Amino acid sequence: MEQTVWSVLPPVITIVLALWTKEVYMSLIVGIFSGAMLFTGGNVLEAILTLFAVMEEKVGGNVNILVFLVILGILVAAITKSGATRAYGEWARSVIKGKRSALGLTSLLGVVIFIDDYFNCLTVGTVMRPVTDKFKIARAKLAYIIDATAAPICIIAPVSSWAAAVGSSLPEDSSIDGFSLFLQTIPFNLYAILTIVFMAFIIWTGRDFATMGKTVRSNQKQFSIPSEYAEAVKEERKPTGNGKILDLILPLLVLIAACVYGMLYTGGIHDGASVAAAFADCDSSKSLVMGSFIALVFTGFLSLPQ
Repeated sequence: MEQTVWSVLPPVITIVLALWTKEVYMSLIVGIFSGAMLFTGGNVLEAILTLFAVMEEKVGGNVNILVFLVILGILVAAITKSGATRAYGEWARSVIKGKRSALGLTSLLGVVIFIDDYFNCLTVGTVMRPVTDKFKIARAKLAYIIDATAAPICIIAPVSSWAAAVGSSLPEDSSIDGFSLFLQTIPFNLYAILTIVFMAFIIWTGRDFATMGKTVRSNQKQFSIPSEYAEAVKEERKPTGNGKILDLILPLLVLIAACVYGMLYTGGIHDGASVAAAFADCDSSKSLVMGSFIALVFTGFLSLPQ
């Protein structure tokens, strides 16, 4: 059954459950299990074993990506704790004079942080939330602009966790390397390209649609923060350092530069390979771990004196 039209059933089940229950993780587990049931011909016990066998195999193959994401989470916490994000937010509030500029800067910052979409959302959200609150921009609108920038930018950026994940999914005996394949697929990634265009259209025109439009108009009359978000903000750790804007910019620059260098290094640039050949033969996941670790060490030395 896994090689018939029934193979589309697991993703359909996952999407429908996610939209219906708003529980992404449980929906994914149910969808994966339904695929395992198809694979084993309806044998429940074998499906359970297959489910965890596949998960074990995939986690083992992508452990570098997981470590990379953990280090990025530590970086976000460290930069926030240092007071750098607060300093940037205060500067932005003094410079930005309107809603369009606030959303435009939000999107621009999302483009700059192209290494990973989770890191993108965490950093941009933390930095720009006070700015958009000042102009009474609905939290739902801010969340959409951040998300519509983060994932589409990361999925078309050659140096990103997405590129590493896509490249690592190729069989070892493939006739093309993962990096070259990723580059060739960028022009065909219509979701990413059209989402970026639509997001830019919304920012420039100020138009909103459907439920988003209702939420924005409601916040224009009386700006409010949902109680669950307000409580989350109160529980956030207050910055203890007197960090400057430079303490936010420098770690990001070091992170990007170190990841690019990591790709060249694992691709054999020191062994005489050309830049193009090094990028083509690199181990993207190892490169991201190397680059993020270097950025973490740099951030530590940058923050300790404060």
